Amino acid sequence: MGQITAGMVKELRDTTGAGMMDCKKALSETDGDMDAAVDWLRTKGLAAAAKKAGRVAADGLVSVVTNGTTGALLEINAETDFVARNEGFQTFVNDVAAIALAEKGDAEKVLAAAYPGTSRTVQEQLTHNIATIGENMSFRRCTALSVNDGVVAAYVHSAVAPGLGKIGVLVALESTGDKAKLEALGKQIAMHIAAAKPEALNIEDVDSSNLERERAVLVEQARESGKPENIIEKMVEGRIRKYYEEVVLLEQVFVIDGETKVRKVVENAAADVGAPVKLSAFTRYVLGEGIEKKEEDFAAEVAAAVKG
Repeated sequence: MGQITAGMVKELRDTTGAGMMDCKKALSETDGDMDAAVDWLRTKGLAAAAKKAGRVAADGLVSVVTNGTTGALLEINAETDFVARNEGFQTFVNDVAAIALAEKGDAEKVLAAAYPGTSRTVQEQLTHNIATIGENMSFRRCTALSVNDGVVAAYVHSAVAPGLGKIGVLVALESTGDKAKLEALGKQIAMHIAAAKPEALNIEDVDSSNLERERAVLVEQARESGKPENIIEKMVEGRIRKYYEEVVLLEQVFVIDGETKVRKVVENAAADVGAPVKLSAFTRYVLGEGIEKKEEDFAAEVAAAVKG
């Protein structure tokens, strides 16, 4: 048979619930025969998670790991907090986070990498864990930050173990100054980011569609006041500046002292660390953010259980 296509891999994955790399290997081993590939996965125990694949996995853990000038952020989901508190699951997430750091946040390379202490890839180990634990899980996302000179600092909110929790933040600070002091500053800024939820680093980085949507709302609000157009324009520009102070990290008021803008905090840090400091990047993950969670009707669930 010809080339194994991405569409074939997706179809087999949808059918069996097995991992992408497993499906690709199954199709290669069976010369592209879909039915034979399903059987191949079943014989390897890799389709055991098929019935669980449709269940929503919105819990789990966010992991952060840093190593001086580099850091990685990772989210792996499970269905329940019970699994997230499982030591085996925590070890798996920590191991994969270390791989994400080594692979510079490249998700495809992470999933294809060898999982420590086994003959499986990370993707295959995830599938094995699903079959073993009996709960759907998913590798959702990972990213990495790095600086040439400086530090990548981290913070985990609602930590259940070192480096593991519900909210994870990475902050990249570039400077030739004192690394220990940079690390302390970076952690404080990361804590601010966890609480203040900035959407962009600089004003220039604000999503243009979000900005235009905000501007349109503000214009309509100003017009309802009955003011002339030239006054409306000034009113809107003032409110846009306020909008930037809400969503742009460097324009936000630092939550640690409640009065200084983050931009000024970074500028002022130069005197303490012994060199200019640049906040070059940040990343913030919130566990399960954006995942559609099924609302359970407890009464209906009990009724269904009674009916058997």
